[in-house]
Amino acid sequence: MERNPVITWKLKESFFEPADIASNGSRFLIGNGYMGVRGTLEEYKKEHLPAINLAGIYDQVGEGWREPLNAPNGIYTYVKMDEITYSLPEQTAKNHTMDLDFRHGIFSRATQWQTNKGNIKIESKRFASLANEHLLLMEFNVTADYAGVIEIITGVDADVWDINGPHYDKIDFLVINDSILTTATTHENKDQVYLVETISFMESQNMPEDLKINYQNTKKTKVRNIKFSAKPGITYTLHKWIAIYTIKDSINFKKDAEDLIIYEKQKGFANSLQEHINIWEEKWKTSQVIIEGDDQAMEMLNYSLYHLLSIAPRHKDGLSIAARGLSGQTYKGAVFWDTEMFMLDFFINTEPDVAKRLLQYRIDTLPGALKKAKEYGYLGAFYAWESQEGGFDACSDYNVTDVFTKRPMRTYFKDKQVHISAAVVYGISNYFNNTMDIKLIENGGLEVILECAIFYNSLLVKKVNENKFEIHDVIGPDEYHERVNNNGYTNRMALFTFEKALEMLQMISELSPEIKDRIAEKYNLSNLREQFQNAVEHLYIPQPDENGIIEQFDGYKKLEDVEPKDVKKRLLHEKEYWGGAYGVASHTKVIKQADVVTWLNLFPKDFTQDILYKNWMFYEPKTEHGSSLSACMYAMLACRCDMQNLAYPLFMKSASADYSGGGKEWAGLIYIGGTHPAAAGGAYMTVVKGFAGLYEENGILKATPKMPNHWKLLEFHVCYRQKKYSVIIKNQNVWIQEITE
Repeated sequence: MERNPVITWKLKESFFEPADIASNGSRFLIGNGYMGVRGTLEEYKKEHLPAINLAGIYDQVGEGWREPLNAPNGIYTYVKMDEITYSLPEQTAKNHTMDLDFRHGIFSRATQWQTNKGNIKIESKRFASLANEHLLLMEFNVTADYAGVIEIITGVDADVWDINGPHYDKIDFLVINDSILTTATTHENKDQVYLVETISFMESQNMPEDLKINYQNTKKTKVRNIKFSAKPGITYTLHKWIAIYTIKDSINFKKDAEDLIIYEKQKGFANSLQEHINIWEEKWKTSQVIIEGDDQAMEMLNYSLYHLLSIAPRHKDGLSIAARGLSGQTYKGAVFWDTEMFMLDFFINTEPDVAKRLLQYRIDTLPGALKKAKEYGYLGAFYAWESQEGGFDACSDYNVTDVFTKRPMRTYFKDKQVHISAAVVYGISNYFNNTMDIKLIENGGLEVILECAIFYNSLLVKKVNENKFEIHDVIGPDEYHERVNNNGYTNRMALFTFEKALEMLQMISELSPEIKDRIAEKYNLSNLREQFQNAVEHLYIPQPDENGIIEQFDGYKKLEDVEPKDVKKRLLHEKEYWGGAYGVASHTKVIKQADVVTWLNLFPKDFTQDILYKNWMFYEPKTEHGSSLSACMYAMLACRCDMQNLAYPLFMKSASADYSGGGKEWAGLIYIGGTHPAAAGGAYMTVVKGFAGLYEENGILKATPKMPNHWKLLEFHVCYRQKKYSVIIKNQNVWIQEITE
């Protein structure tokens, strides 16, 4: 079927508002999995939160939080004319636009100032190359409608924005053949970030006769001053090539950066741009979702998917996706359960190789999970709540700052959110079921599942007079209630882990002799089988009461029954944390995000549709939706309950998390702004699993659509068990066809 979707593929602003600088940095982000370049203007200094955020390299200064590095800012550029600086926000602009072509990952801006002589305009565009992850390119144009002396100041600003820095103890600059070579050395491990920046200035026919280039530098900045007499109406064009490597990328990382710049400059800006665009077009062949009858939803959803595509770590093993993607240092650049539970579905369906890489990260960091469990006195694998390289848990014991005392508050995210290990198992199981890729199981996935089951087995407690196992002192997805017993979601996910571990033990006989011998040397398999089976048979799983309601945790029913809007009125400070020992929600039934509803959405066959419906109706009014992970779970369960009208606004909430901006940007006094890739993944899951109702049965893809009434058609592609399929739903009719290439 031929489709003509009405989508602009542009996020655009036609005004300048200083208050939006920080949020626009995230909304207009470009990236390629290696780097994320915030959508800030070229002239911005660190107070405006510009960043070239790098994946997988971290640094800690003093007692501050360990966080990913922001590279020196190689796009730094501003303009003077007749010795007056024209930049935002210092000089009020006559007009200003900025846009993100999210079809192709290209950021552009155009700003015009009116002077007493006429108008001066700057235009730029930049992209983080999908053809080479180390490459960032920019075009910068300046035009005046009157004659005068123009100065373009451009180079490298290494005085970067850090939340808990500064992370560079030493900055070295060197100029060779008009290229600025920058070496930044970190504080903690003395790692080096190497940036090579070079330019090509103007077309030959516009070359001014009096062009002069002088270099200027401070301790942390090295720039060129390009000065010339400009003619009225002539556009002067500057191209910039920036290569970024770190010591973690290769042995000869400096030479690799220099060689890349030489090669790309010879190729030419236009050719590099076209190569980048072609790769994006290939990505969209599988990733684009078409919705007829709702242009706004289609636009927002595909914008969300752009963010997932732009941060996928295709270039290197050992990397995953952080909770805030590559939009900065928020949440320490750490990997959360967000990846496996909210983002993974999109990549399984569109780029299975990326999905496998995300899970390989968990396999590679198993030693860190084993170490963490041992530190807490447990067996098995206790995965990090905020995982950095090697599985190191970056989560602090004091993760929130009290807004009144300004003192750090003791929180228990690191200690008690034990459900992360089950999320890892769920991700591996989800991937294997959809791909049948036994290699992931053989190459460490099997051990991960067994070790996570061993971990949960070591958590089990048994009361003297009862024949059941319980799990005590945890935090479920609802973080407003800490250290609770028998959180239903946590117990159910532990049960799932035991069940998957038993399946793996059954599968061992089908594996190669080498794998079987490896596993037999590590584990007493008969003992594990007995332990896990015992856990499956006796683990306590909360059941619906006489009204059909599942208690979120022991004692939840006794808490104060009040609505989120009433709890919000009790705040004495707008940035006050709602949870913890003294939070306004901690002694009430108000919850942060989907908890029981997440359980029911993942395992809908546990109960009847009537039970699903009653729990949705009970918990949704009590949910503050204080996390971007929440809305999609309610949306998907609403679809299962034939409540598409209630699912739709929750879907739009997830799909618009970054498109519209806003949202929660503070936890106490800690800045938590940035992109929301888990919400993007959640919006995708709502469409595919909720509105399309896609599922598999005995190796066959099927669908029971629950589309919104105003949607005329829904179309998307999925990869399933080494094949690609087109899914088309029109008037609740379903066509699922294999795509042959």
